[in-house]
Amino acid sequence: MTPKLPTIGANLAAVRKQFPSLNPKAIFFDNPGGTQIARQSLDRINHYLLECNANHEGAFETSRRSDAILDEAHAAMADFLHAGSPDEIVFGNNMTTLTLHLSRSLAGRLGPGDEILVTRLDHDANISPWLLAAEDRGCKVTWIDFDVEDGTLKLDEFEKAFASKPKLAAFGYASNALGTINPVKNIIEMAHSAGTLTYVDAVQYAPHGPIDVQALGADFLVCSSYKFFGPHAGILYGRRELLEELKAYKVRPATDAIPGKWETGTQNHEGIAGVLGAVEYFERLGKTYGREQEEGLRELGYTGRRMDLKKGLSAVRAYEYELSRALLRTLTGIPGLRLYGLSDERRLEERVPTFSFTLEGKHPRVVAEALAAENIYVWDGNYYALAVTERLGVEESGGMVRVGAAHYNTVEEVERLGEVLKRIM
Repeated sequence: MTPKLPTIGANLAAVRKQFPSLNPKAIFFDNPGGTQIARQSLDRINHYLLECNANHEGAFETSRRSDAILDEAHAAMADFLHAGSPDEIVFGNNMTTLTLHLSRSLAGRLGPGDEILVTRLDHDANISPWLLAAEDRGCKVTWIDFDVEDGTLKLDEFEKAFASKPKLAAFGYASNALGTINPVKNIIEMAHSAGTLTYVDAVQYAPHGPIDVQALGADFLVCSSYKFFGPHAGILYGRRELLEELKAYKVRPATDAIPGKWETGTQNHEGIAGVLGAVEYFERLGKTYGREQEEGLRELGYTGRRMDLKKGLSAVRAYEYELSRALLRTLTGIPGLRLYGLSDERRLEERVPTFSFTLEGKHPRVVAEALAAENIYVWDGNYYALAVTERLGVEESGGMVRVGAAHYNTVEEVERLGEVLKRIM
């Protein structure tokens, strides 16, 4: 019998020690905009700068060490996303820059009258690049709406839109505003039945659960390591044949081989080393807290080198159900608070622990400032999910307040949030 391993929830003190920037005075609920960095990521950055700091493909020792670290980081992210090969991983400044870059290349395959799908539930980084491409190429843009009552995408609108065989569908894995986890595999299957390419924004989902691009059938998927306990860096997965055949806008001496042809100019090498450290942090979680049998996790078919990654991410997901439940109960118990998105406790598996709300008679910035005065860090406004706040009718009144938990947060911090919100009202 496989021995039972400890859970994250029962060992939070040990987990929190892996994040040097956490302190007992501050409560970090600003995580959807960027998490605190794990010690393993910091160690990798420091090691790179002290031992391997050099440019690419030199004949000397530090350059060879640098290239070896970058190769390992590509392999680590291939494991993290379960890509078929490290060559399918592209690093860049951030998700937005990578998406704008790739959208220019994909636009070369589009022409007047071609159709692109975007959703009103997305971060603008997965909307504006495609609107710009459509404007440049004379394409039609079709917007997929979401249900304003529960924050879920309207799949019937996807079905109807795919009937006209659009060239590209861009949508998110999870909403950075409302926390909704979208049925990504289902949407990708519908898209491929119509011959449509898919571009998935997984930035908000990546810290909260396992991603398997092969099982999903994704054409492109993007995320950012500063949302999963690493440095500011973006990562793009693309199917090999697509990355190989698409034209990359690059300088002439740059390689024509993938992934290098997409990684324009000198990369943020120390940041990429930090991404490797962030993946190693999840691997450590899996070794310590992964509960394969109890969580019903299957490793069958997993070909990555870091076998504990999925277990680590599943351990995170299991504990975050507790945080989501605590946040939901706390927020719905505040008089005058309006919560947007899924509020049914029976549907916790359909969301990440990201919640947005308004307080009656209070501007969201005023609420955020009052919480900050109590050392509770939250975001206000639209968090670049402009289409969401416009659709909900709150953009003109300052957007919403957003609270987002990560697995280093505690139920006690949620209770403290509730106490302060009641005082603010």
